[in-house]
Amino acid sequence: MVTGFIGLGAMGQAMALNLARSGTELVVWNRSAAKADPLRMAGAIVATTPAEVFAQAGIVILMLANGDVIDAVLERGMPAFGSNVVDHTIVHMGTTSAEYSRGLEADIRVAGGRYVEAPVSGSRKPAEAGQLVGMLAGERASVEEVRPLLQPMCQQTFVCGPVPKALLMKLSVNLFLITMVTGLAEATHFADRHGLDMQLFRAVLDAGPMASSVSRVKLTKLVERDFAVQASIVDVLENNRLVAQAARHVMLASPLLGVCHALFGETLALGHGQADMAAVVLAIEARTDSGDTSDAAHCAGVKP
Repeated sequence: MVTGFIGLGAMGQAMALNLARSGTELVVWNRSAAKADPLRMAGAIVATTPAEVFAQAGIVILMLANGDVIDAVLERGMPAFGSNVVDHTIVHMGTTSAEYSRGLEADIRVAGGRYVEAPVSGSRKPAEAGQLVGMLAGERASVEEVRPLLQPMCQQTFVCGPVPKALLMKLSVNLFLITMVTGLAEATHFADRHGLDMQLFRAVLDAGPMASSVSRVKLTKLVERDFAVQASIVDVLENNRLVAQAARHVMLASPLLGVCHALFGETLALGHGQADMAAVVLAIEARTDSGDTSDAAHCAGVKP
């Protein structure tokens, strides 16, 4: 069976290449045609329109930026939507709100198609290495149809139940990731401004019980001031917004998320939207340099 793949961004291109290299018969499309050149070299068919992908593939993977782009590719709300999705399995691997995914599933099923949520945890480097973690939700038969297809892209996959449980699982993981990296950035700033040996600081953290593959990568970037993008400030800010939206939907408190949202927003305002999420340290540094130590004073019980 031919598989379709639409969306060849920083993550999608790497994921599609792993599929093509595994021997999956693949037809791909991307709005920026040059992004498809490596896929063509890897043996994939490069379509000139999304409609060509739907015409050739029974399973179509979407790795797209947001719901508006997904709707445009599927031609949702237009007559062509039905012919695009009928008798197809549509696999949504990006990150959107749970409410959007629930509505998309309903529309696809009414049109005679099948739908699987399959968001992934990981950034560009794990995508290139085929070491993402996949979370799947949908009807059992459709999930079982899609799950083997994810093996070249994911080191592990987990079935989470009905839609939108996979996206809610992804947002839960992202909440931890966002707060963890922000905390790591603040700890690095604290150590640096106290004049500690930063290589020694890195060695101590890497040797301790809090070390992880994420902390090691992000700590290296922080110490070396390397903000080459893996997961951008813009993308993390959008994920932060989606997590906050899901929290508000069920009236959950998310105090750490609120602080992180402010800091990532400040980093964006400083002009670092396309830098790696580790660049959030620049917002923390800017607060220090401006004399804004109100949070520290509050925690220490000192009146500003």
